[in-house]
Amino acid sequence: MKFHSSAAGHLAALLTILIWGTTFISTKVLLVDFSPFEILFFRFTIGYAALLAVYPRFVKSKNIREELLFAAAGFCGVTMYFLLENIALTYTLASNVGIIASVAPFFTAVMAHFFLKGESLQPLFFVGFAVAMLGIVLIAFNGSYILRLNPKGDILAVLACIFWATYSILMRKISGLGYHNIGCTRRVFFYGLLFMLPPLLLSDSQLGLERFAEPVNLLNILFLGLGASALCFVTWNWCVGILGAIKTSAYIYLVPVITIAASYLFLHETITGAALLGTLLTLAGLFLSEKKHKKKTKFKEVDYNAPIG
Repeated sequence: MKFHSSAAGHLAALLTILIWGTTFISTKVLLVDFSPFEILFFRFTIGYAALLAVYPRFVKSKNIREELLFAAAGFCGVTMYFLLENIALTYTLASNVGIIASVAPFFTAVMAHFFLKGESLQPLFFVGFAVAMLGIVLIAFNGSYILRLNPKGDILAVLACIFWATYSILMRKISGLGYHNIGCTRRVFFYGLLFMLPPLLLSDSQLGLERFAEPVNLLNILFLGLGASALCFVTWNWCVGILGAIKTSAYIYLVPVITIAASYLFLHETITGAALLGTLLTLAGLFLSEKKHKKKTKFKEVDYNAPIG
């Protein structure tokens, strides 16, 4: 029975990473007919509705401090992270964004060192960080060399990682409040949608649903809303409970590989030598950092270091 549960956990973790690793592709496809604001709004509205159907109970916070934690998490982890990510996709390759997003654990570890007790940075962390940053630089400048990209997109992707790191710290604190995981996720989605409204109303975005008459648009937004935004939160946390945070987090490193492969297959993006070298350096840096950092992890109930798509 234990073997079957472990096997199911590995399969579920792989499925989750496969979904997250290809979200950049779906977003890139939707950007043809939708603005970044519109994609975010539709995606998380669908995700919120799905979580509400699964867990209809209202999560009532005990005080204003807890409510501010939910609001800040929604602003950083939903509104700003995904908005910057989607805008980055209008400037750079989907594979670039996928690789850069996988560096989010570095920024999370740095912030955790200063804002969370029991988290300390080791020398090997800085070695891994330097190696990964070199990989990111190669990826970013590769876009300039082939004259297809603007480095602005890669910079926006890095900024998105910083917001995700802030979100990770906030979720670490929220996880200790004792609320139901789906209920907490839905509340974060609510604030994320709330903070999306001002820029959505001030932009030229239109919420016309006629664009979903195109099957490719409908399928991709459902994939993002139901799969990446609702299902993956549940499956990832379930995997952590079955396998533990250490084994589950190892699947994070498949994200850039999946993104690059999907970009090549579906978007026909070129994989150059510089991009491959940058990918290898980024992954090597992540492995070096995670090798030491995992021993220092005290929060094993949920792994919030994984970047989401």
